[in-house]
Amino acid sequence: MIQRIRISILIRIYERILHKDAMKLKIEKYRLHGAKIGENVRAFSPILSSESYMISIGNNVTISTGVKFCTHDNSAIKVFENGTDFVGQIVVGDNSFIGMNVILGGVQLPAQCIVGAGSVVTKSFFEEGCVIAGNPARVIGNVENLKRRYTDNVFNFRGMNAEQKKKEILRNPEKLIRK
Repeated sequence: MIQRIRISILIRIYERILHKDAMKLKIEKYRLHGAKIGENVRAFSPILSSESYMISIGNNVTISTGVKFCTHDNSAIKVFENGTDFVGQIVVGDNSFIGMNVILGGVQLPAQCIVGAGSVVTKSFFEEGCVIAGNPARVIGNVENLKRRYTDNVFNFRGMNAEQKKKEILRNPEKLIRK
């Protein structure tokens, strides 16, 4: 408990006072809550649930803002006289990207999976490199097709601050996605 409080305070100091990226501290906080998290994970949403120990995230995974991990479902209390919850593990494979969405308990996602924004992932997927989206989520493509389709639209913002990023975008309007 004291360790969790200490990490929370350090995160606030890093972000608000020192203006530094506190991602490593956040990841450590989620690990202290029981989540199994690989290396080089970027989590812009909390990797927490009431059963954080049921969440396993691989290496090189990015989790966007607005992602919810639901490891349990309390609806069982309305159906079963002697039961209250369904509980399931959530597993995310290496090199995956999770867009703004909900992932339900019992779901397993493969390596190199991309989950589109707004998706509700209600079942497991096993094909590496799949792109899934929708409510409920379904396979809509694969990473190779995504690369071919958007190869002229990709930017590289590594190491750039907000102002440099803005200049790069405004200098290259032809790269903007149009749907």
